[in-house]
Amino acid sequence: MFEGTVRLFLIWLGAALFMVPVSSAVAQNADGISNLKLPGISSYAIPKSETSLALGSSGAITLSAQLTDKGTDITRGIVWRVFRPEAASDGKLPMVASAHGGTAVFQLEPGSYLVHASYGRAGATKRITVGKEAKRESLVLDAGGLKLDAVLSGGVRIPPKKLRFSIYESRTEANGDHALIIPDVEPNSVVRLNAGTYHVVSNYGSVNAVIRSDIRVEAGKLTEATVEHRAAEMTMKLVREAGGEAIADTSWSLLNESGDPIQETVGAFASMVLAEGDYTIIAKNRDRIYQKDFTVVAGQNKEIEVLATEASAIDPEEGAD
Repeated sequence: MFEGTVRLFLIWLGAALFMVPVSSAVAQNADGISNLKLPGISSYAIPKSETSLALGSSGAITLSAQLTDKGTDITRGIVWRVFRPEAASDGKLPMVASAHGGTAVFQLEPGSYLVHASYGRAGATKRITVGKEAKRESLVLDAGGLKLDAVLSGGVRIPPKKLRFSIYESRTEANGDHALIIPDVEPNSVVRLNAGTYHVVSNYGSVNAVIRSDIRVEAGKLTEATVEHRAAEMTMKLVREAGGEAIADTSWSLLNESGDPIQETVGAFASMVLAEGDYTIIAKNRDRIYQKDFTVVAGQNKEIEVLATEASAIDPEEGAD
């Protein structure tokens, strides 16, 4: 009886000792799997390129630009655009790269390209060839700067807000006009242009104080040009007596010396810049029409009073013509 009990105990003990390593191994494996950080499937994707990823097939090309031949490199303000020389289906050249600043470095596949460098309104285009070896190309813009301003007779400054310039090509088109290059140029701002002659129009106000001139821009230089306006600012008002208050809701029509209307406005006051010369102002208020002739003297700003009296009134039918 005792021997049978001992035999059963030994069998149970052996089975227990046999099972302990198995359970420990299972627990260790489970812990190891939970702690593994497997890379994503994409990490094992085969590269599509057959070229060495370290070397690649592109070549480095450094592009720089100068205002003049043998001039220093421009360090900022350039817009670089690189195009393929063959047009796409839409007829345009495909742009493959661009950069802003000064000297730029591009990594391009070997082949032929067209490079355009723009510096303000100045620009140049050059065909380049890219190989596997690094190289450098330079573009000469042949450009300069233009700074514009205007004054009144005697050198009196004109308020910048009332002064604008427009820059046109110098050559005249078939219709007698000049092709517009840059509109609404502020005074004393520097415009970058290719060297050459340009037709410049200066507008003081918005009526007829206009000065036209041809200006030459030289490469590598800042050309400063100041024109003189022979004009003045006139303010018209309709009053019942000299020095009286302006009458509101008045319609104004300005005629030049030939009788042609050149400006219309509505309000108690009619303020405008006019070139020197003779004018007629017509004021209409409550179906009554009044007029007055006046002369503009360059540089002499004035206030013109139109009296709402029978002496200044005109026939409505005449005023309507």
